[in-house]
Amino acid sequence: MHRSPMGLPAAKPSAAQRDWARQRVETALQRIAPQMAARTAGVRPRLERVLEAFAAEGLGVQHFASVSGYGHGDLGREVLDRVFARVLQAEAAAVRLQFVSGTHAIAAALFGVLRPGDRLLALTGRPYDTLEEVIGIRGSGQGSLAEFGITYDELALTPDGRVDTDRLAKALALPTRMVLIQRSCGYSWRPSLDVAEIGRLCERVKALQSGVVCFVDNCYGELVQEQEPTAVGADLIAGSLIKNLGGTIAPSGGYVAGRADLVEQACCRLTAPGIGSEGGSGFDLHRLLFQGLFLAPQMVGEALIGADLVATVFAELGYATNPGPGASRSDIIQAVRLGDPDRLRQICRAFQAASPVGAYLDPVPAPMPGYASELVMAGGTFIDGSTSEFSADGPLREPYVLYTQGGTHHAHVAIALERALAALKANDLIPE
Repeated sequence: MHRSPMGLPAAKPSAAQRDWARQRVETALQRIAPQMAARTAGVRPRLERVLEAFAAEGLGVQHFASVSGYGHGDLGREVLDRVFARVLQAEAAAVRLQFVSGTHAIAAALFGVLRPGDRLLALTGRPYDTLEEVIGIRGSGQGSLAEFGITYDELALTPDGRVDTDRLAKALALPTRMVLIQRSCGYSWRPSLDVAEIGRLCERVKALQSGVVCFVDNCYGELVQEQEPTAVGADLIAGSLIKNLGGTIAPSGGYVAGRADLVEQACCRLTAPGIGSEGGSGFDLHRLLFQGLFLAPQMVGEALIGADLVATVFAELGYATNPGPGASRSDIIQAVRLGDPDRLRQICRAFQAASPVGAYLDPVPAPMPGYASELVMAGGTFIDGSTSEFSADGPLREPYVLYTQGGTHHAHVAIALERALAALKANDLIPE
């Protein structure tokens, strides 16, 4: 993020243009009222799951503290792991501030489970940009999976963006150690995977090769549906704490969850063989992780309402959206195909100006570690890089798709949308 101008037109919206934008958003809010009620109702069963996990593990204030140094015998960390395992419907979990991102947690799982000579097969097409260098699709010399002798293949999606189950048997004709399933659409124009669909996919994979590890990149999907992938056949999942499960207050971190042996292998990559999950201090920050998990169901419900609102507003203006208005959701991401770089940058500029932190900044397209294209990002969040609070971004490449995520309360999304629409109108970037 930089303070330098973007070189875009800087016309300020008139009162009439602001009124037009406000009316657009208000009309969309009225249209999605039934969805809002359903999203709000969905908070309760997820929260009950969290509360039951806290009660079952006897969470008390003594678990908010952590030990120093190696982190040996940290009771708070042990309770945190067991609580997350219950919430994620998994045999075991490891929740660590030492994971710097969801990509780091995923990489630890990949390197922890896979061995030289193994084959990794991605079932949902090309993985998210930040995994390309981890796998070895892009870049060299940094110790990718490819450089450790791990073979990688991917099953291309069908033209409509679905998993190509007709070609699954052929793709699994070779011995395979792990299949990678990306739940969220990432930066691809495809439907995110429903948990039930993930379950069917895992069942099909196991029928073809019973020993294959089904690993799900669960980023952006936690607590969106009644079940998590580990409840329907996934052996291992991983994700970030500054997305859904952190409830906007986790300061950093990530998690792995699933079969106990696989979780331990991932932890051995995070720390060292022989240490595994037994090490790692919580820096007396466990309270924020427990409290973030408590807040997460409400935050996810609000983020889903915000995503419904974004989809409805832009679809009514004639833009393609994924998912479309009223569609079921498996994650908190909303994509809008803008078809124009100036629209993408102008919307991100307006969203940034409506952010609680860094509203004075101009989001300038820039390279970012792990990504192949320059990105423009609006992320005025209290936790740097968080996507549980409302944020938006997109790669500067065709067809110039805007991706929005998160939102602690849908009123913030409505305010940001009003400003974005007014800015587009003022700068002649929206159809009449």
